[in-house]
Amino acid sequence: MSDIDFSANNCFVCGPDNPIGLKIKFTIDDDDICRGRFTSMENHVGYQNTTHGGIIFSLLDDVMANWLFLKNQVAQTAHCDLRYRQALPVNEPVILEGWCEKQRSRVAFMKGQVILASNSSVVAESSAKFMLVKS
Repeated sequence: MSDIDFSANNCFVCGPDNPIGLKIKFTIDDDDICRGRFTSMENHVGYQNTTHGGIIFSLLDDVMANWLFLKNQVAQTAHCDLRYRQALPVNEPVILEGWCEKQRSRVAFMKGQVILASNSSVVAESSAKFMLVKS
């Protein structure tokens, strides 16, 4: 599906070559939503068995960026608004979702969610603008 070379990708969230990375695999489904799965572990804790907010931000940023990436559109985050709705305990699987609302010129307006797999409640959600990089 993609012409972008994933083999040398050292991204902390999705890079297969990053030895301390999360190694999340993203796909785009028939609904045109980028999805991935993640389960935090003890080394992702921010406070008392709760997943660090920076990890949650990274998950959201990457699921939105990968929607573009999987469509051969290289982009960089320009602005991101994030809302944490509930704590994410470690060892709780989540589903990551990202999609594009619209594109104008070189800006993609993206949305993302981290959703508890157990009950489909939203852990965090984001709205972001990505600047498309000309290749």
